[in-house]
Amino acid sequence: MPAVSHCYRHPDREAGRSCTRCGRPACSDCLVQAAVGSHCLECAKADRPDVRSRAQLWNARHLSLATYSLIAVNVAVFLIIGVSSPSTMGLNGGISHLHADLGLNKLLLQGHRLIFDGNAIRFSGAADGPHEWYRLITAGFLHFGIIHILFNMVLLYQLGQLLERPLGRSRFLLLYFAAMLAGSLGSLLVDNQLAIAGGASGAVFGLMAAAAVGLHRRGVNVFTTGIGTTLLLNIVLTFSIRGISIGAHTGGAIAGAICGYVMLAPTWKPYPKWAAWAAPAAVAIASVAASAMIAMG
Repeated sequence: MPAVSHCYRHPDREAGRSCTRCGRPACSDCLVQAAVGSHCLECAKADRPDVRSRAQLWNARHLSLATYSLIAVNVAVFLIIGVSSPSTMGLNGGISHLHADLGLNKLLLQGHRLIFDGNAIRFSGAADGPHEWYRLITAGFLHFGIIHILFNMVLLYQLGQLLERPLGRSRFLLLYFAAMLAGSLGSLLVDNQLAIAGGASGAVFGLMAAAAVGLHRRGVNVFTTGIGTTLLLNIVLTFSIRGISIGAHTGGAIAGAICGYVMLAPTWKPYPKWAAWAAPAAVAIASVAASAMIAMG
């Protein structure tokens, strides 16, 4: 009679097969399907890549992680505001205390205090409060109504799919926040200073302008592409619909165009690698400095 093999981990069980890597007999519970044959649990564990390799593999499979993260933050803020003030989730939206706490206004940066009674906002006469510089960023994650956030998030998703992979995650985020800060600057310069401003449209316009400039630098007629058509349509809407932040859209677009000229230069006429980091960083710093000068001037 042939000898019966037993599982190396369970001596009381007969082994129907052996590990194709080390040859140890094992039962079905102690074998893992491999690309070729089956491996025992120890060999399967030893064959796994290390933590760094697994992280790199996971990172490579998520090409638009920064885009998805930005969308998630915007949607989360919208839902948090909506839960506390359901009226803000309508088609046209409304203003809640969180809009008042996080939105952008020149008077708030100057130190005036905001008074919100649930229906309207007003400002104190004396500029004796803190200078709330955080609003330059937080305003970019606020939205007024479902149409507002839906429109911005659809554009962010489409532009993120186009730009995040060639730029890389970190530079894409740097471009996004540079355009957001430039949009805040534009809002301070142009928009109604008795209203609360907010929205991701300044950053989205920056991404759109960067993509358009990048295509143009590669010899592509922008207006034969979806980017050109979308940009033109949004420019028309910006100046024709009441309540849209002309300053934020214009500031974000200018910043995006400047950054895109450097960051999306064609391969046959490249800039130094450091320039792709320096351009958006310089735009962001200049936007904050100019916003401070306007607020304090």
